[in-house]
Amino acid sequence: MAQASLALASALKDVAANIDRHFDALLAVPDDPRAELYEAMRHAAIGGGKRLRPLLVHATARLFHVDAISVTRVGTAIECIHVYSLIHDDLPAMDNDDMRRGKPTVHKRFGEATAVLAGDCLHALAFEILSAEETHRDAFVRSELVAELSHAAGPNGMAGGQMMDLEAEKSSFDLPTVTRLQAMKTGALISCAVECGAILGRVAPDARTGLRGYARDIGLAFQIADDILDVEGDEELAGKKLRKDGDAGKETFLSLLGLDRAREQAQALVDQAIEHLHGFGAEADLLRDIARFTLDRDR
Repeated sequence: MAQASLALASALKDVAANIDRHFDALLAVPDDPRAELYEAMRHAAIGGGKRLRPLLVHATARLFHVDAISVTRVGTAIECIHVYSLIHDDLPAMDNDDMRRGKPTVHKRFGEATAVLAGDCLHALAFEILSAEETHRDAFVRSELVAELSHAAGPNGMAGGQMMDLEAEKSSFDLPTVTRLQAMKTGALISCAVECGAILGRVAPDARTGLRGYARDIGLAFQIADDILDVEGDEELAGKKLRKDGDAGKETFLSLLGLDRAREQAQALVDQAIEHLHGFGAEADLLRDIARFTLDRDR
């Protein structure tokens, strides 16, 4: 992995380990005909991945001294949605990918039917986690968490962005349309992670403006960096096939802006994201490190 601050590297390691432990407990394989379904979910959910979204929940919630168990459960729920989306995106009907996180995709390892069900179950598990009293004792907080993740995952968020991405193979999108596509497909769950950290901290909606601006800007910066990695990255490090968007004829930030302008725009977004945190002191340094790291990563 590319260079990260010591604090960020430690947080990445700790959050990833916590999420893996939580998935391991939640997805214990039963001794009945559902065993392969659980194995498929474990294959997709445990090990690998950046765990960026749970890390953002952690980094935001710690501003408000939220209980660690609540943070891990919410991070796991958001990661359930992210992983389910990857399983379904990899299917032959969508992106038709053979590798994900350095190992065979779920449909390659377990078959398409099991992959569809594994994705469906992770989607359901996300809301089972958020609605449980163990996540937060306040039912109003749990309800707000469920509403936030539902919106981010649905037609006005990630799934809607994926539909636009499918249409991008048949249409020529301009920069505003590509920006909207990526703000939904990639940015919605990133924004949700920050928003949920603030919800756990019982921050009033009108007091979340700076955090929302931060999340919006790093979401777009993250996608621009992804577009650059898709062209310049190493498939072995990435753990998946690269250069697919260009082969499919899709417009991306890179194809529309060019490499130099794309890099400049990504850096401007990171700078702007950090500026949105001006109301916080050193307690927000991890969020600042995450913003910088969106451009420095190699996968």
